[in-house]
Amino acid sequence: MSIEIFMPALSPTMETGTLSKWLVKEGDTVVSGDVIAEIETDKATMEVESIDDGTVVKILVEEGAEDVPVGQIIAVLAEEGEDVADVVIPSATAPAAAALAPVAEKIAQSDTPSTMLSTPAAAVVDALSTPVNGQVTDAVTQANVKADGERIKASPLARRMAAQKGLDLATVSGTGPYGRIVKRDVEAAKAGAPADAPTVATSLAAAPEYGAHDIPFREERLSGMRKVIAKRLTESKQTVPHFYLTIDCEIDTLLAQRKILNTHGEKDGIKISVNDFVIRATALALMKVPAANVQYAGDKMYWYERADVSVAVAIEGGLVTPVVRGANLKGLAEISSNVKELAGKARDGKLMPEEYAGG
Repeated sequence: MSIEIFMPALSPTMETGTLSKWLVKEGDTVVSGDVIAEIETDKATMEVESIDDGTVVKILVEEGAEDVPVGQIIAVLAEEGEDVADVVIPSATAPAAAALAPVAEKIAQSDTPSTMLSTPAAAVVDALSTPVNGQVTDAVTQANVKADGERIKASPLARRMAAQKGLDLATVSGTGPYGRIVKRDVEAAKAGAPADAPTVATSLAAAPEYGAHDIPFREERLSGMRKVIAKRLTESKQTVPHFYLTIDCEIDTLLAQRKILNTHGEKDGIKISVNDFVIRATALALMKVPAANVQYAGDKMYWYERADVSVAVAIEGGLVTPVVRGANLKGLAEISSNVKELAGKARDGKLMPEEYAGG
């Protein structure tokens, strides 16, 4: 029986990823534990290991593909001893039902508002019907692929609205970025008929959204990380009350102490930065004022009994915030060592989800 490899969820917030690089090719034999691909998430580029032994029969998602939904089949293996010619190749655009079953069950059991179901996985679950031989039904395939095999670009909401109206997305012209079909396109289209002729807004879709359209420009595709940075910073400003405090500090004594500590620790490779002092001071302050070390969660508050401090690390094309766990329990030398290790991983794109979440 063939083995399907899916786009994995490599972080708690990951909905889509970029398949940066395949480290295997069709015909290669792999064993459990072999690194087969590199996936770019919203935080880092991570290696993906095979969990089965087999032969790579078909790579369904090419290198560089962006916005690949979690759960989508990206490759197929033949089991050891299986004839490659007997392997059935599933649809490249549809996630397997087995991978989405837990999502569907969770949605069915929850009272989450329908507006929260606009994730790629949930949108596919909405359209998914009984799978046959590991493949989804023709209805789902047609909703994702045009007659010529080209993938239809549409938002999850647009797909769901089209299904409710009985509308074939292949007949709709998209006015979103890069021709993506969005809500307004489905609303303007007539069920069972091609979409109306593009309006003036459609003809300008390829032009810059902001500013004058006659200014020469160049286009730069954003990485997953930069997209998330923009999204989170906007959410923070819009949804969290802000207030600002400033204080002038005279740190001559601190700098003198730092010099002494670094002189004594030089032989052990210890070099403490001013930032390390700030991390420790922040952690101790959070423990001294427990009401500041909390998280609002709707109808409740979480009071944390440990200070996990996020540290901003600038990397090429963005910013990540690895977390120094239990900073209130660590000395300056240990904090310094932790920060150097985490910063190195951040710059190499090797941070694990548990190293940057929850600070």
